[in-house]
Amino acid sequence: MKKMAKLFGIAALVLAASTVANAAKIGLVISTQNNPFFVTLKEGAEGKAKDLGDELIVLDSQNDPSKELANVEDLLVKGIDVLLINPTDSDAVVSAVRAANRQKVPVVTLDRAANKGKVVSHVASDNVFGGEMAGNYIIEKLGGKGKVVELEGIPGTTAARDRGQGFNKSAKGKLDIVAKQPADFDRTKGLTVMENILQAQPEIDAVFAHNDEMALGATKAIEATGRNIMVVGFDATDDAVAAVKAGNLAATVAQKPAEIGAKGVEIADKIAKKEEVPANVPVALELITK
Repeated sequence: MKKMAKLFGIAALVLAASTVANAAKIGLVISTQNNPFFVTLKEGAEGKAKDLGDELIVLDSQNDPSKELANVEDLLVKGIDVLLINPTDSDAVVSAVRAANRQKVPVVTLDRAANKGKVVSHVASDNVFGGEMAGNYIIEKLGGKGKVVELEGIPGTTAARDRGQGFNKSAKGKLDIVAKQPADFDRTKGLTVMENILQAQPEIDAVFAHNDEMALGATKAIEATGRNIMVVGFDATDDAVAAVKAGNLAATVAQKPAEIGAKGVEIADKIAKKEEVPANVPVALELITK
């Protein structure tokens, strides 16, 4: 009996060692952890890594491309199998992607793409379609025409470019975009930029912000003036969904950041196991309204 128990114990240890040996070592570089969207993305990635038994190392770039490159170099020294990266900027990230390419470490981009360098797979929502959804909603609510403001994200990011492209496509010939200005996906900047626009523009019917943080900043600026202006955001963060339910925000285009993070780890795990993966992995969108 003791001999059998000993054999079972040895088998369990062998199985555990085999599981550890098969575990992928994945590096995840996040653009910032000051934005609830990317916090949720990280949590989704961590949850999936735990389910798969993979090791996940997460580093924060603090919206700084030089910090981003340093993070990637740090992970490459640690001997990761796959690099997941959520770029601070689609152009600036190229140096980090190429650093991984030189070390033959496969790269997967999340939410924002890289404009150059070899990337095995890109996991993101269809931001162009999301921008169109926002534009079409505003057109519907304004009865087909109106004066609108567009608060843009960080210049150079694919998210800002694609959301703006989709919005402008739907707005063309219907909405008069009276102001268009970057607020860098930041709530405080969204507030400040919107305050300046409100002073300069006596007639505004609606605002489309490339993300919820800017949208929430814009609503604060609008509330202070007492003007009735509809605001639509993008990302469906917890704060934004609560603002929609409270009637302070008209709508938000719902990405699923947790799913983007989870899908990223899933793809990385397959790459580490030498399985085929798609070049683009879309994550569904929906419009959240009251």
